[in-house]
Amino acid sequence: MNSALAVSSGDPSGIGPEIAISAWSRREDMHLAAFFLLADPDLMASRAARLGLDIPLEITTPELATDVFRRALPIVPLKNRQSDLPGIPSVDNAAGTVEAIETAVSLTLSSRARAVVTCPIAKKPLYEAGFTYPGHTEFLAHLASKHLGYEVTPVMMLAGPLLRAVPVTIHIALSKVPAVLDTQSILTVSRITALALKDQFGIAAPRLAIAGLNPHAGEDGTMGMEDERIVRPAVETLRAEGIDARGPLPADTMFHAAARAGYDAAICMYHDQALIPVKTLGFDDSVNVTLGLPFVRTSPDHGTAFDIAGTGQARPDSLIAALRLADELASHQKQQKRPAA
Repeated sequence: MNSALAVSSGDPSGIGPEIAISAWSRREDMHLAAFFLLADPDLMASRAARLGLDIPLEITTPELATDVFRRALPIVPLKNRQSDLPGIPSVDNAAGTVEAIETAVSLTLSSRARAVVTCPIAKKPLYEAGFTYPGHTEFLAHLASKHLGYEVTPVMMLAGPLLRAVPVTIHIALSKVPAVLDTQSILTVSRITALALKDQFGIAAPRLAIAGLNPHAGEDGTMGMEDERIVRPAVETLRAEGIDARGPLPADTMFHAAARAGYDAAICMYHDQALIPVKTLGFDDSVNVTLGLPFVRTSPDHGTAFDIAGTGQARPDSLIAALRLADELASHQKQQKRPAA
């Protein structure tokens, strides 16, 4: 497929516009696949000028983006105009932010783009504009479900050069995790992860390491019964289904080099159990990947960074990693399968 990657520009008051410019400027030394940016061309020109960057920008179409990419940053223009207000999020920019995401997904589903790469968004201005989804991922799942005709379950993977980790519970208080965690959730997340490792990562026989919830994975119930009551039955069911899963494993011994060599992804019980080791092992080049969608979606593993937007301090490393991983996953992507619940 010769189509380029579709990059949504994210919140224009954040660092999305400038890391896209920086990534394009490093396209040759980083051997980046062609991508185009869904953005307001005037805003992009303004941000480049603000940063003192003499970067060629060219308005184009998705079909011509690959050729344009060699000489200029290809921009597929948004219908909604946006203001260049670095560090000052504005509700007036929300319509363009949503349009960029919707268009990236639409172009990818229609094979006019290879994959979706999203720059960071801020929820507050979107909520103020009437956005009704909890966040980026849920909105992408809505668009995918609408296309497929059935509900998809999005799963967040953090993928770094040394570790892939998937949290079962995500943005909830640690005190609530034991009450929310259940065997079915572990099964759903693990099945979707195993399928994605096959169909997107090209791993024929994925190996999953399932972390325990408690210290020492409960140590036979002496440090909590959740691992025996909730986690172990999930592992047994996965193994019965032919998925190579091991656990519950003590999380404190899962992430050293020798342990990581024995699995392709770690299934973790809560947010920090997954994200701390991923970010420790690869802070600047870890990538947020959404599994369970009928298209590839990656994103930098950082936020809008309003505090440094427009200053030239933003590093494009995580976006470059997201672009490279999206290109790799798109080369393996197979037709969407509906995973068992």
